[in-house]
Amino acid sequence: MAHTIASCHRLLDVVDYVEEDFRVQVVFTVAPDVFNQQVTGHLERLGALVLPWEQAVRERFDLGIAASWGGLHQLHTPLLVTAHGAGRSKTVRPGPNGGPPLASPAVYGLDAQRLTHGGRVLPTALALSHDHELEVLRRQCPEALEVATVVGDPCFDRLVASLPHRPDYRRGMGVEDHQDLVLVSSTWGPDGLFGHVPDLLPLLMAQLPPDRYRVAALLHPAVWDAHGHRQVRAWLRSCREAGLLLPDPTQDWRALVVAADRVIGDHGSVTAYAAAVGRPILLLPALRATPAAGTPQHLVIAEATHLDPGQALLPQLAAARELDREAVRAALTGHPEQAGRLLRRAIYQLLGLTEPGRHRRATPVSAPRLSGQEVRP
Repeated sequence: MAHTIASCHRLLDVVDYVEEDFRVQVVFTVAPDVFNQQVTGHLERLGALVLPWEQAVRERFDLGIAASWGGLHQLHTPLLVTAHGAGRSKTVRPGPNGGPPLASPAVYGLDAQRLTHGGRVLPTALALSHDHELEVLRRQCPEALEVATVVGDPCFDRLVASLPHRPDYRRGMGVEDHQDLVLVSSTWGPDGLFGHVPDLLPLLMAQLPPDRYRVAALLHPAVWDAHGHRQVRAWLRSCREAGLLLPDPTQDWRALVVAADRVIGDHGSVTAYAAAVGRPILLLPALRATPAAGTPQHLVIAEATHLDPGQALLPQLAAARELDREAVRAALTGHPEQAGRLLRRAIYQLLGLTEPGRHRRATPVSAPRLSGQEVRP
């Protein structure tokens, strides 16, 4: 069940563990979500079999896999639910009628509001990235502990597998050996970099020497869906004409993280993943959204150098530094490079099938496909 492009990326990693098996037929459906406009088209371009949601909720399946929550209670299937970002870092506070106040804000995705419906736990299996999430679950929704399993982070494992392909990714993006690639990453919403500092990309294009620097922007898929692809490209037309690399949100963002020399980011997952593979980080300051304690996003916010958009950007880029990548990795995944094996085992147990053969290692992501206008400055 793909809710958004972001969750779709995660699901494609997971179904890759089983879809080669002749005993398994994989079908997709697009669940209700305000940001699901592009998902059906993306899946159809990949050649996936897509069932209308109205049909999916009438059928029975042997297993459903989701990376978000909307509509899951309508399905007739055992459910495996994963995260769609770098763990579960988003916090939510109850409204005036949303229950008693908590000593600390609830962690989204590990709370009873998401995990239960009609007095029962929704997931048959809840895939966690880290033992720390078990502790959060024990506080927030202890009845879900019996279905929780710590599997690590499949997205991070593929990112690590892609690191040796850095020269190929850079060449495919038109980045020369003597150029530094500055990656600007924004999550969605007013606290995201693009929503909070919309002038940053024009400032970078104006201040960075184009013969020495290339700039790429990774905007969360919800940014594109909330404003429309035409509008986003119109807002950034002058930047694109000056050489900004602006991949479509259906492209695999991990290739750009691997290719980057420095990352300017916010509290989103991409910044945490970039820090975990050793990319120097500059962070958007003054965030109102505070990630949950113990998460990689929280660690990045505590340790990264902050960016001042009102000051000259070139000296600040030079001051960007690597964080303690081992500490970020330790907060990101409890089973590095093991997520595929552990998730595959869980899927076959839920299906009631014997697990065939030996699981192959995580595979590198594909090189990005960019149009000519976005490759040449």
